Amino acid sequence: MSAAASTGTLVTVAPTGAETAKADVPALPTTVEELVETARRCEAAGAALIHLHVRDAQHRPTLDPVYLREAVSAVREATDLVVQLSTGGSVHDPLERRLTVLDAEPDSCSLTCGTTNFGEDVFLNPWGFMVDLYRLAQERRIVPEFEVFELGHLHSLARLVDTCGLPFGGRVHVDFVLGVPGSLPATPQALLAGVAMLPAVATSWSATGIGRGHLPVAATAVAAGGHLRVGMEDNLVLAKGRPVTHNVELVSRAVELATLLQRPPLTTTEARELLAIARR
Repeated sequence: MSAAASTGTLVTVAPTGAETAKADVPALPTTVEELVETARRCEAAGAALIHLHVRDAQHRPTLDPVYLREAVSAVREATDLVVQLSTGGSVHDPLERRLTVLDAEPDSCSLTCGTTNFGEDVFLNPWGFMVDLYRLAQERRIVPEFEVFELGHLHSLARLVDTCGLPFGGRVHVDFVLGVPGSLPATPQALLAGVAMLPAVATSWSATGIGRGHLPVAATAVAAGGHLRVGMEDNLVLAKGRPVTHNVELVSRAVELATLLQRPPLTTTEARELLAIARR
């Protein structure tokens, strides 16, 4: 499938993230039970992929392998969603711990294509780490999603594939993450600049708009033939004065937008075909 266009829209839900505290947003799904309930409702609403960050018993971000495996197994047992684990974790997690995420055997994993400013922090993704993660994903038959926060990351992506070969399955799916303070802004112009610079090896792409930029980014992505990621990891406000009360609200609106533009949501089977996901 060409990176330029798709007849349907892959809707990804990112329900939790690592930045928001449960005490500040009680509706944030942080327990396994909450993640499963969220996954079921979002799948029914039209999501086909779930991007997971995992929390511990105190609702703190964790890369503990027991929690990771429990979350992956529970969501996989309860739904047919493509299960993707974040290898970013928290920006404070050490690189070696981030590699162990793949031990939980997700269908897919995030792979950020370079270091970037992240608010008041720095999100480290040096070249050696990228290569190690990529090769480990190839060995484990896990499909990476290449996260792009900056235009230079697209050059790193092309270099990575040129150095290491195609990922497992042969597809190269890029996700533009726009609106993180210090990185590319969540604007149509920034997204289209990134799309224009996609390397020829890319087979599909999606876009994530952080905060108030989520709607302009989503509309631009669908109109330009891309796919969507929404969820409480990226946005906690449905409209001015209306906080998000459940991830399904964001998924339902994304599905409505995609359907209106005659690119209805992909089923989980179609999503697996798009991304060349192996059945586990």
